Amino acid sequence: MSLAVLHSRALAGVNAPPVTVEVHLANGLPSFTIVGLPEAEVKESKDRVRAALQNARFEFPARRITVNLAPADLPKESGRFDLPIALGILAASGQLPADKLNEYEFAGELALTGALRPVRGALAMTLGAIGDGRAFVLPTQNAAEAALVENATVYAAPALLAVCAHLAGQEKLAPFHAPAATSDAAYPDLLDVKGQAHAKRALEIAAAGAHSLLMVGPPGTGKTMLASRLPGILPPMTQQEALESAAMQSLGSAGFDISKWKQRPYRAPHHTASAVALVGGGSNPRPGEISMVMHGVLFLDELPEFQRAVLEVLREPLESGRIVVSRAARQAEFPAQFQLVAALNPCPCGHLGDRTGKTCRCTPDQVARYRSRISGPLLDRIDLQIEVPSLPQEDLLRAAQGDDTATVRARVTAARERALARQQKPNNLLATREIDQHCKPDAQGEALLKQAISRMGLSARAYHRILKVARTIADIAGTEAIESTHVAEAIHYRRFERSA
Repeated sequence: MSLAVLHSRALAGVNAPPVTVEVHLANGLPSFTIVGLPEAEVKESKDRVRAALQNARFEFPARRITVNLAPADLPKESGRFDLPIALGILAASGQLPADKLNEYEFAGELALTGALRPVRGALAMTLGAIGDGRAFVLPTQNAAEAALVENATVYAAPALLAVCAHLAGQEKLAPFHAPAATSDAAYPDLLDVKGQAHAKRALEIAAAGAHSLLMVGPPGTGKTMLASRLPGILPPMTQQEALESAAMQSLGSAGFDISKWKQRPYRAPHHTASAVALVGGGSNPRPGEISMVMHGVLFLDELPEFQRAVLEVLREPLESGRIVVSRAARQAEFPAQFQLVAALNPCPCGHLGDRTGKTCRCTPDQVARYRSRISGPLLDRIDLQIEVPSLPQEDLLRAAQGDDTATVRARVTAARERALARQQKPNNLLATREIDQHCKPDAQGEALLKQAISRMGLSARAYHRILKVARTIADIAGTEAIESTHVAEAIHYRRFERSA
């Protein structure tokens, strides 16, 4: 038989579309051609496959070899097609039986020795394979990640010879079963943060309702410590959330670390990061920070130091929970359900309003220019905006007080469960009609909102976000009705927007 057909997967955004690998051997001068819109990594597989077959003691056919990766209009990248191409050559040349090839999908990069190296996107590819009812043969390093998909049949292979022995029926590969993954994460304890009871309260509200948070305060007041403790007080991840988060991380260059299964991701990119680094992009679009931190926390420290154009790209994903990356040749859509936590100093020197005795020498114009780097529309989309003042000496010298992470997490989980039982989504994701249905305050609360709209000049978006925050505060209190105290507290968290 001079023709062999195998199945593999490509990556297109968050999806893994099927790729049919067709290998044909014909008479003529020896040549090796790969067609089907291959990129440089795929074209280079010719040399890797040739060396791997020869070092594995197989005969490399001295014939005209044509490899077609279908569909032809789908870009193919990375070395994931090395394994199916090598198996196709062996099957087409009669060195390997081809009767079982249709039962599997293959992916893996070949070393020159014939060993298999890991590829990115194993989780996304396995999700596609299980949809088509096929087992997936992957490098050993990818097996634990792929086995996270329930009901998936995954075979872990260390080398090309092991896959050939399995297909030939000589030495079967056993289905890979990942060890029970633990979700016990070593999150930093909220009790480590001294003082800042007001900021801790805002952090709890942000966790309960999946709200975004902005902290303003002088250097050294604990803003970064507070942000790093938000993942620890978030509710435990559901199976679906953990799978979505792991699938996004598997698309990154570092892949997914199985030891972090069901742990909320936390990422803090430097302020020199570009817009593409945050939202994703490239000629072959890849996810950015806002997608890699799916169902986790994105912390942007020194917010005004980011380029304004970089910050403006966050406006759409904060509102819609997704990002569409468009390029001339192709388009990709990535999910972006993340919690934004940002921090900034009150002025360029950082000591405006500092209680420790340090003097601010910034002029009002300098302060205004510094704060104007953050646009009004972006501020409008941040639900909670709080001040984190300098600690008094007595708070700094005494032992830390307050609730630890486990206690706060229990309250947050209970509040989130109330919201999910009522509306099947966190409060931050409520649409306009759902806000009218579930976030209606009492008469005194409505009067407070009217005053806030007239005095603070709130937009319709800010008005709705205050209602959603008030709904979360009521959930934490365990009450179904939104009272005036809940509304007043929610309005209080928009003070920086007014001052800015």
